[in-house]
Amino acid sequence: MAINIKNIAEKEVTCSTCQACCCRLEVILFTDTGVPDAHIAVDEWGGETMLRLDDGWCSALDRETLLCSIYENRPWACREFEMGSYDCRIEREIPFVSVC
Repeated sequence: MAINIKNIAEKEVTCSTCQACCCRLEVILFTDTGVPDAHIAVDEWGGETMLRLDDGWCSALDRETLLCSIYENRPWACREFEMGSYDCRIEREIPFVSVC
């Protein structure tokens, strides 16, 4: 007996529906893309990451527009994180809990 499977449309992820979920991930800086020093955190071993503010979001994220304020100089990891990709969709499903 065949089981009929309905095609369930996934919500399209676009710039207008982006929730900036990737902006709550820890981003390690491996290459120099010109990230301004004001957005860089240095750990006790000298490793550099994108600075995250008390609310848990990246310091470069404009909280009103949910757009990157340093887009042209964003880190390599941010450039590679493709909007609408599998990883993007997984991050969108995870409830965000502020670190405040």
